[in-house]
Amino acid sequence: MAKNNISEVETINIIAAGTSITGDLKTDGVIRLNGTLVGNLETTEKLVIGQNGKVEGEIKCKSADIEGRINGIISVKELLSLKRSANIQGDIVTKQLSVEPGAIFTGTCKMSKEAEKFVKK
Repeated sequence: MAKNNISEVETINIIAAGTSITGDLKTDGVIRLNGTLVGNLETTEKLVIGQNGKVEGEIKCKSADIEGRINGIISVKELLSLKRSANIQGDIVTKQLSVEPGAIFTGTCKMSKEAEKFVKK
């Protein structure tokens, strides 16, 4: 809750197109990835991977909108949305899954109302 009637500002992290990172990322804020990450990504909030975004590694997050590419495992506590340009090569664990026509997914998918048990902090 905000103190003194001042609203809290949501933390948003942006990895721009053309940026390449090798290593693990961990944050408590929203993250938008338009570049490339070779490593693991973990956030307690929402993840957005733009059309040019690429991840090779394990992802853990609260919710996600995917337009780009993932090669690895993605674990989502709530809703995972695969947009038409998404390309997932790997496994999915989520509570809810939304897939637009045109999205590509090759791997296994485990959906459960208790998905957050599988997504460890």
